[in-house]
Amino acid sequence: MNPFKIMGLIGLALCVVSAFFQWEYMALILLLLGLVIGVSIATEDSVRVIVTAAFLLTFANVLMNIPEVGRYLTSIFSAAGTLTAGGALTVISRNVWNRFKP
Repeated sequence: MNPFKIMGLIGLALCVVSAFFQWEYMALILLLLGLVIGVSIATEDSVRVIVTAAFLLTFANVLMNIPEVGRYLTSIFSAAGTLTAGGALTVISRNVWNRFKP
């Protein structure tokens, strides 16, 4: 198992933990972890990562309507959106750099 997959699994575990324990720097940690993980994302998966990040961040609040567990699911999927957004930012930055590099 490569280190980027291990960091991805750690990131997903942090997403679940963040639903139950609030820590003010969790979003920053997830974003930075996503930025590092984004380095390993293949070019052909760029669109998939960007769309996944957008949908997770947009539609996570829909889960709030589920009784009892809705707020936990919303928190988990919002955190996963933050993690994925970090990867999407890396992919977008890499694509912009490759387009305009000398």
